Amino acid sequence: MNKLKQTLFGVDFNNPVFSDSGTFGYGRDYEDFIPVNEIGAVVTKGTSLVEWKGNPAPRIYETAAGMLNSIGLQNPGIEHFLLNDLPYLIEKNAKVILNVAGHTAEQYEEIVTKCQDYTQQIHALEINISCPNVTEGGMAFGTNPDIVYELLTKLKKVSDIPLIAKLSPNVTDIVEIAKAAESAQVDSLSLINTLSGIAIDIKTKKPVLGNIYGGLSGPAIKPVALKMVYQVSQACKVPIIGMGGIMNSTDAIEFFLAGASAIQVGTAVFVNPKVHHEIIKGINQYLSDNNYTHLSDIIGLSWKE
Repeated sequence: MNKLKQTLFGVDFNNPVFSDSGTFGYGRDYEDFIPVNEIGAVVTKGTSLVEWKGNPAPRIYETAAGMLNSIGLQNPGIEHFLLNDLPYLIEKNAKVILNVAGHTAEQYEEIVTKCQDYTQQIHALEINISCPNVTEGGMAFGTNPDIVYELLTKLKKVSDIPLIAKLSPNVTDIVEIAKAAESAQVDSLSLINTLSGIAIDIKTKKPVLGNIYGGLSGPAIKPVALKMVYQVSQACKVPIIGMGGIMNSTDAIEFFLAGASAIQVGTAVFVNPKVHHEIIKGINQYLSDNNYTHLSDIIGLSWKE
């Protein structure tokens, strides 16, 4: 019996350990370390309507317990993905979750519409609502519940592919944002995206990153991510995909106990490119050692009566 098999939003996943957007490319980057069909799903880097060049260098800075990145969602655009990267993932029999990025609601909608010819090949669309909303003066879509609801409702109307809303932690109340997304009938929520941060070079007296601000990921943000998954999983009924500082199977199990039904592993692959394998093995061992028959037995146990 496969103790880790999960069915989420009508899709069967062999295990709940996914890659995290922006850290795994489109799958080819790690083919020497792990076959893409051996992780639960490949969550692609953020993909926009047209090619994005990204932010000026330097783009990455290592911190005491993680890293700051300011890549700026550099990517070749949706047409390149559909013509060049999706066929590779299909050939390798991978489950595919496409992370979608845009600066306007219209851009998101056009990408989602283009994907509708691939409803059997793309298993879900993860909507990155941390992108700046140009029409609202640069405010991220995911910081205002009314804008979250409006955008996701618009996308849900044009999509036959399940939608996952990726939530930003840089908000006053993530539960309020999560409820707005759920009200828009999304199929799942993923959280959290990176925390906003900065680093300053004491020699130059200037910010280290070319774009000044970056996204903090890695072990430093795990307690924040875990808290938010814990809160949202009690407030919402849709499945939660948890992420944020997961470095090993112990971290992963904490997220399941907090209420996540699947996880994404990102920064850890820069340290250990075989980490997905190790986490899958560790979760299986934990379930066996504690006499659980399936992963679902432990989801949300930290708060369920």
